[in-house]
Amino acid sequence: MANVVVVGSQWGDEGKGKIVDWLSEQADIVVRFQGGHNAGHTLVIDGKTYKLSLLPSGVVRGGKLSVIGNGVVIDPQALIDEIAALEKLGVKVSPENLRIAENAVLILPLHRELEAIRENSSARIGTTKRGIGPAYEDKVGRRAIRFMDLADLPSLGPKIERLLAHHNALRRGNNMPELAPKEIYDHLAAIAPKVLPYMDSVWSLLDDRRREGKRILFEGAQGSLLDIDHGTYPYVTSSNTVAAQAATGSGLGPNAIDYVLGITKAYTTRVGEGPFPTDQMHNEVGKILGERGREFGTVTGRARRCGWFDAVLVRQTVRTSGIDGIALTKLDILDGFEEVKVCVGYRLDGREIDYLPAGELAQARAEPIYETIAGWKEPTARARSWAQLPAQAIKYVRRVEELIGCPVALLSTSPEREDTILMKNPFET
Repeated sequence: MANVVVVGSQWGDEGKGKIVDWLSEQADIVVRFQGGHNAGHTLVIDGKTYKLSLLPSGVVRGGKLSVIGNGVVIDPQALIDEIAALEKLGVKVSPENLRIAENAVLILPLHRELEAIRENSSARIGTTKRGIGPAYEDKVGRRAIRFMDLADLPSLGPKIERLLAHHNALRRGNNMPELAPKEIYDHLAAIAPKVLPYMDSVWSLLDDRRREGKRILFEGAQGSLLDIDHGTYPYVTSSNTVAAQAATGSGLGPNAIDYVLGITKAYTTRVGEGPFPTDQMHNEVGKILGERGREFGTVTGRARRCGWFDAVLVRQTVRTSGIDGIALTKLDILDGFEEVKVCVGYRLDGREIDYLPAGELAQARAEPIYETIAGWKEPTARARSWAQLPAQAIKYVRRVEELIGCPVALLSTSPEREDTILMKNPFET
């Protein structure tokens, strides 16, 4: 009985939603361990499309327990809205199938307002303006309002005062009106009864279920290259997105993790600002990849920048996340190319390197060194076995494995969950 962590191995948008849903059929519990409602997971099940931002992907699977861990920052109104949207699609969400960590930090309207001000300035870094970063700042600054605080409304007064001592100073500096404590209190008091039924001591719940032999699937948001420590800083998210965060963000120890599956797109995409060595946004290749792959953000609708597969980056995230195997997605988008390029190294200031440097300026100067691989004309779309794949597509997959130093465990050939080729079941480690 293995417990599996699923992480994105690039800049997010690798197709984690489908893979988590595919795996969740074998899991008893699905845990979201970091990020907020800036994530976007699209699931296509029996022709019906579900778009999730905060809720774990397993929530659409009947009989599964979904858990939002302490590493997640939660906008309570966004949570309520997402639950309502799912119920309109026939998915019932209740405390029977959703639990939320009592020590998870809340996102408040003031967080969204602060992030919007920053993103509308010259210092923008391309966030979703949903308040994720400012909420994590308050968490680290030890002034955050947490989920459990909603259960003790009389204790909110001093906590709100401490929070506003910081935020009202920022608001004055940005020529914004100050907030009154009562405004924050009234918002929280109104929303508390709607979300408190989901509250639980998640660390204890998960430990109990693990000891019972239940299979746990840990689901991350974004991708490893957006990790606050290991990503393309400062163009990153405000949390740790690597696999180790699954333990910290859920309250289980690292020995609870048996297998790490890295979701990896067969090419590369990125939303927002920041370095992107293989970016092809301004040429025909980028346009074709974007149109075929429908590369628009689930949450924001923003067009993604598209480029060739970067083996250097994925090899690096295989190491920083301890990835045991990858799920290679969207291979079908490469169908029909005469040739396909793969980045195998960088040229930086006249020398060749085999890693992405940590510095922002060095990352921006890194020039890709490409290896060209012959393309394939026959379709890979909807293939469900190796025998259905063109020989040259198989060569491409094998070359990717060699370059990143990690085997392909699953291969996805369409958004439909059945169009998946399984080489190794992560739960049977």
